[in-house]
Amino acid sequence: MSDRTAVQELRKGLWAENPLLVMVLGMCPALAVTTTMANGLGMGAAVIFVLTCSNVVISLLRKVIPSAVRIPAFIVVIASFVTMVDLVMEGFLPDLHRSLGVFIPLIVVNCIILARAEAFASKNSVWRSALDGLGMGVGFTLAITTLGAIRELLGNGTLLGVAVLGQGFQSHAALVMILPPGGFLTLGLLMAAMQARKGR
Repeated sequence: MSDRTAVQELRKGLWAENPLLVMVLGMCPALAVTTTMANGLGMGAAVIFVLTCSNVVISLLRKVIPSAVRIPAFIVVIASFVTMVDLVMEGFLPDLHRSLGVFIPLIVVNCIILARAEAFASKNSVWRSALDGLGMGVGFTLAITTLGAIRELLGNGTLLGVAVLGQGFQSHAALVMILPPGGFLTLGLLMAAMQARKGR
């Protein structure tokens, strides 16, 4: 694979095929955990690891896994990496683990990961699959981190827990931004901005 092709494989997940803002996949964790920027970063890092590693393993095994059991086999591979992430987060980042809660185990059935396993990793080389997983994971992470940053800033006046807009902002904070309606509103505006930018 040429350097140009490798770069294109990485970049497609960041922009043209962004999993959240273009393909509208992974909506549940995107709306549920993005009340803070830190949650977005934590969930994004977990997705990058699981998506990249599972893509590589599924690509390695693509000629061995029988077609009739490919989806259950993909889920076993993905669940193995999700279990690793869950245990590492619980051991080393207990506060983040508590904050993300059930959405870490639910990465197993995340549409992005299953879609990339079925549509890409099971049909392409290990190197291309690794680049695809990394690009899609980073694209998802950028989207949910941005979503979390906007919601935290406008809802609490903080970024990563640090007061950015001053102490006085707390009394005037638009608390709706850290509630579910704020998540839908922010995501809708980000998707609209993405489409407007792509249309230029």
